[in-house]
Amino acid sequence: MKVTVCIGSSCHIKGSRQVVEKLQDLIKEADIGDKVELAGTFCMGKCQQGVCVSVDDSFFSVSPDSVKDFFETNVLSMI
Repeated sequence: MKVTVCIGSSCHIKGSRQVVEKLQDLIKEADIGDKVELAGTFCMGKCQQGVCVSVDDSFFSVSPDSVKDFFETNVLSMI
């Protein structure tokens, strides 16, 4: 599974760094680093939404406050 977080300027302002750091922590805590590839990319073209995160080919709007729920629903439960 590949999880990609936008780190472009708009998403950076909305907290992409905190989203990446929290995802790193959650992946480590769940001990699924061998099953999940976390990557960063520049603009995904959905700047009006929150921090843009893709899981394989699905796009999500995530905020630093919603990372844990996003992770449990869209990453952990899919493994």
